[in-house]
Amino acid sequence: MTTLKPAKGLLLVAEPSIIGDVSFNRSVVLLAEYNESGSVGFILNKPLQYKLRDFVPEINSKLPVFNGGPVEQDNLYFIHCIPEIIPDSIEISNGIYWGGDFSAIIDLLKEDKLNKNQIRFFLGYSGWESEQLEQELEVNSWVVVPNNYNNAIIGKTNINFWKEKMIEFGGDYILWSNAPENPSFN
Repeated sequence: MTTLKPAKGLLLVAEPSIIGDVSFNRSVVLLAEYNESGSVGFILNKPLQYKLRDFVPEINSKLPVFNGGPVEQDNLYFIHCIPEIIPDSIEISNGIYWGGDFSAIIDLLKEDKLNKNQIRFFLGYSGWESEQLEQELEVNSWVVVPNNYNNAIIGKTNINFWKEKMIEFGGDYILWSNAPENPSFN
């Protein structure tokens, strides 16, 4: 399978060989930043048991919070597709934005003007130092693929996203799509 070079807005799909890595096993990561200094991304398919209201008590939002990755898990991050109502957002690509004025988000949530198809919250992020992601790609830890969902990926909360990608890749990957998460349980 040919893969793309990493870039902002592309997806990293964990190879089945990433076994035992609690953070990245069966992960699909959206790359939010990629440059010579390093990379930042958010795991899209690992929802936590928490809702946003568990972290921001002044709002009663039932929006889910996802595990964004192992870095800074005591901080809340977000991506969205509504920069016109969230000032200071940074475009990742394809109408997906990262960050912005959090007080605007609180106001919008209090007014019940945001939904899960517009914004996604994460605890922590996935980060790679300069050259680290390239090294992981050289040892086949990831497959880099386009984000064919564009900004609709924000509402894609399916925990089977990784499995769907394995089936989409075809060939030997299809076998992995139904394998137990830990092969020693087989």
